[in-house]
Amino acid sequence: MASRERERDLELLIPVAGISENGGSKSSSPSSTPPAMASQHHSGREAFLKVIRSWASKKFMTGCVILFPMAITFYFSWGLFRFVDGFFSPVYNHLGINIFGLGFVTSITFIFLIGIFMSSWLGASVLTLGEWFIKKMPLVSYIYAASKQISAAISPDQSSKAFKEVAIIRHPRVGEYAFGFITSTVLLRKSTGEEELCCVYVPSNHLYLGDIFLINSNDIMRPNLSVREGIEIVISGGMSIPQILTTVDAQVNSAARISKFATSNV
Repeated sequence: MASRERERDLELLIPVAGISENGGSKSSSPSSTPPAMASQHHSGREAFLKVIRSWASKKFMTGCVILFPMAITFYFSWGLFRFVDGFFSPVYNHLGINIFGLGFVTSITFIFLIGIFMSSWLGASVLTLGEWFIKKMPLVSYIYAASKQISAAISPDQSSKAFKEVAIIRHPRVGEYAFGFITSTVLLRKSTGEEELCCVYVPSNHLYLGDIFLINSNDIMRPNLSVREGIEIVISGGMSIPQILTTVDAQVNSAARISKFATSNV
């Protein structure tokens, strides 16, 4: 009796997993984690890692977006600096003068003096003589003529062969517009009379390739953009275009409405 009471007391204190077939002592099995809790823990860890990866990817792309234009600007600026510096730096190196940037300063000064000299009558005469020799060369003449037209387009003097104005034309279909530059005006004589046409150059690949259209001046929209702003828009692929474009006739009509409203109030 005493042994049975002792076994009953042990059963109340120790959890019994099972009894052996031969009536031996009871043994407890090791506890294990339920499968549901394990799956929840695994899914929570995956969600946390996904959030961390998304956050890190966004921050990395933000850094790339900020640093990319700076890196491109620095790369091209440094390349331009080395290119300009390379004109006179070999001369200073041959003389034993090693000063950083001295060739660049000398080149800028030389270009400035050339601009002053070419603005004079003597400089224009020398330039005309040099162009006469260049035009006699078969291949070099075409390269010089194309590069001169591009440089004349961005020249502050705005010669007769430069881009005159920025133009917007309806091309190639109704409802679509093309960005171009007015280069000259042409008077077309027909049997019915004369018609004034504008020669509009529409770039198709930056500035050195494009199409030429002869369009009636009344069918051309002239936005409130300078030639340099138009060139920047073409080179940047349209990324630097203003959000609002106003044509010249719209500005005139707006000014007329404002003046009429002011007169009526008086």
